[in-house]
Amino acid sequence: MKKAILFFAVGCWCAAAAGQPVRQRLNFDGGWKFHLGNASDPHRDFNYSIGNILAKTGDAANTCIKADFDDRSWQSVQLPHDWAVGLPFQQVANADLDMHGYHAVGALFPENSIGWYRKTFTVDRADSGKRFVIQFDGIFRDSKVWVNNCYLGGHFSGYSGSSYDITDFLHWGGKNTIVVRADASQDEGWFYEGAGIYRHAWLNIVNNTHLALLGGVFVHTEMKGDEATVHIATKIDKYHPNASDASIETYITDREGKKVASGSSLAVPHPKLWSLESPYLYRAVVLVRSGGQVVDSQTVRFGVRTITIDKDRGLFLNGKPIKVQGVCCHQDHAGVGSALPDYLQYYRVGLLKEMGVNAYRSSHNPPTPELLDACDSLGMLVLDETRLLNSGAEYGADFEWQILRDRNHPSVFMWSIGNEEWVIQQRAIGKQIAQHQVMRQQQLDPTRTSTYAANVGNVFRGVNEVIPVRGFNYNLKGLDPYRAEHPDQPIIGTEVASTVSTRGVYETDTVNAYVPDYDSVYPPWASTAEQWWKIAAGREWMMGGFAWTGFDYRGEPTPYRWPDINSHFGIMDMCGFPKTVYYYYQSWWTDKDVLHIAPHWNWKGKEGKEIPVWVNTNAENVELFLNGKSLGKKDMPRNGHLEWMVAYAPGRLEAVAYKKGKKLTAAVETTGEPSRIVVSPSRTSMRGDGADAIVYNISVVDRQGREVPDANLLMHFSATGGGIIGVGNGDPSSHEPDKFEDGGWQRRLFNGRCQVIVQSAAGAGEVVFLVAAEGLPAARTVTSTTP
Repeated sequence: MKKAILFFAVGCWCAAAAGQPVRQRLNFDGGWKFHLGNASDPHRDFNYSIGNILAKTGDAANTCIKADFDDRSWQSVQLPHDWAVGLPFQQVANADLDMHGYHAVGALFPENSIGWYRKTFTVDRADSGKRFVIQFDGIFRDSKVWVNNCYLGGHFSGYSGSSYDITDFLHWGGKNTIVVRADASQDEGWFYEGAGIYRHAWLNIVNNTHLALLGGVFVHTEMKGDEATVHIATKIDKYHPNASDASIETYITDREGKKVASGSSLAVPHPKLWSLESPYLYRAVVLVRSGGQVVDSQTVRFGVRTITIDKDRGLFLNGKPIKVQGVCCHQDHAGVGSALPDYLQYYRVGLLKEMGVNAYRSSHNPPTPELLDACDSLGMLVLDETRLLNSGAEYGADFEWQILRDRNHPSVFMWSIGNEEWVIQQRAIGKQIAQHQVMRQQQLDPTRTSTYAANVGNVFRGVNEVIPVRGFNYNLKGLDPYRAEHPDQPIIGTEVASTVSTRGVYETDTVNAYVPDYDSVYPPWASTAEQWWKIAAGREWMMGGFAWTGFDYRGEPTPYRWPDINSHFGIMDMCGFPKTVYYYYQSWWTDKDVLHIAPHWNWKGKEGKEIPVWVNTNAENVELFLNGKSLGKKDMPRNGHLEWMVAYAPGRLEAVAYKKGKKLTAAVETTGEPSRIVVSPSRTSMRGDGADAIVYNISVVDRQGREVPDANLLMHFSATGGGIIGVGNGDPSSHEPDKFEDGGWQRRLFNGRCQVIVQSAAGAGEVVFLVAAEGLPAARTVTSTTP
């Protein structure tokens, strides 16, 4: 195979070739069959490791790799697919199982830790002169792939993608069979990781001369006055020994498709800048000509924006100072595990922006591409983190893959080369590895810089000697002395806070493993939200930081273990329902009128006993009233909150505040019993493509229409015109299933709320969603779907 690398800052446009479909990228998610194997018994692993499948190419022996294997009894699944989320919870005296959330997967459960996937497909004989490349965005983990009995290769990590050229192994005009084996026996992280083909799969069909499928187009911009120059670098792969020289043509369009730059210069006058408030995206169109014809084309979304990092003044976006108001996030969500429909990425990013978040750290692995698409579209900066600080052949290649895949995304403002590598981070070996990774990053993407998430304080030895931007994970007492000793190194809080709280619970409950829903409890290495934010806000040279975490996540139960199965670190729970600390951040990270009272006011049996009351607001002062009687007025400290101890009496607890002369009010009331189910859909319509999704949030109200915050009724769900794919309620100690067979979907409310995720069916129509609970009238909502 011949390769050529071409660098262009200018190009021209060929109108006649603009609409030619010379490259196809076909979604490969549908039509898969799935079955568990067995990591310890080869007979129950379809004879894998017994049959000699490596002796001869195309000999699959007596295994399920055989193209004619009968898989009719296997489960039909659609990708993305996470088989672990549907497994039961099991308590075992094993710390790694604790950290992964107690799902019965991993080396201790060989019967649940191998997954086999099969799919049949056809290819047109007329396409036999093209290249066919199968692409997996993520398989957890240690995957092996075969096509038509022939082994293609394997991939070690569950967090990086893999691609295989299958052209030589295809049956043109006939049936083809692809088989994937995933082995989730070995963990990579210390948190829930899922299992299976949990990201998208694609079939790429390209000409023998084409832009490289990974890193084939690199677009970045440079502002000079009121004009943006668009720089485009390209890499061409040639698979034909007699291929003629290829030429490149480029042009730029706005998001409506109007051409804005072409000809002798790719210069865009007075461009619309990509920003947090207005994330405008242009398109770069690249055409490849060979032998007088257009043989390939690619369109890349990009943003015109300038990132500047100043050691004394922090981060600037388009010349405007930006304090990083960030969160760290793992990739799982209630009900679906790690296999999120694309819509959920936009839903989650939208929830974060509503809170005031402007930056997202992909902890601790490369994100799915759709997360970056959501951040590009909605205006969210991304700290793009790799899985491991390791410059060896496999992980080094994974880091290069990550940069090549993600460097066109305007949301990515910095790379992270690793996280808390406590074994090596203060040693010479850590320094050497970091140097190598920083060099890789600079070679593949000189437009950005990198950091490392170090869980040490005033320590320079090791990785911190060579990392361009010093990252602090906690250890905030070391900030000022480190800054004094190393004033030329920019500083960012790569991981801060780690408050633990349980939504809607306001007392310590060691039996159920709940912690109070205030910004008050945190592990010894961490801090409250208020503590870290006051530190960051008061230091211009500190870029800001990333709170741990935006959402609760499976695994890493803290401060308890079983029956707790997931973290309490989230500012929102696993469904995205806000906790009290959410309103602290929203108060100081946005200009919204925020006034929030915690807790609720349903405390039957505690009459006369004192209840801690927290008020979060960005108003100047607050006066609190119980049943019309003033409990005192207090001034709100900057970046702080207010507290009262209130003797409980049923009724109405009301806060009255003034913000720049504007009166704000908020209240919590003692409610009656649930009377009606309320269904709150996240959108009014969705695409009928069999992949789009909608979130239904469920609550109950009393006869006066007040949400009942302590309800725990069992809810039953059904949907027609679409399929339920997951349920949740944010309870960190719930052992209820996330998955059910059709007809059996149910979930309890946890402190008044639960969530259902529904995926569309193919075609136009409507989704009819029904919710029922004993003693209450059923609720029905209809969502339209468009083709």
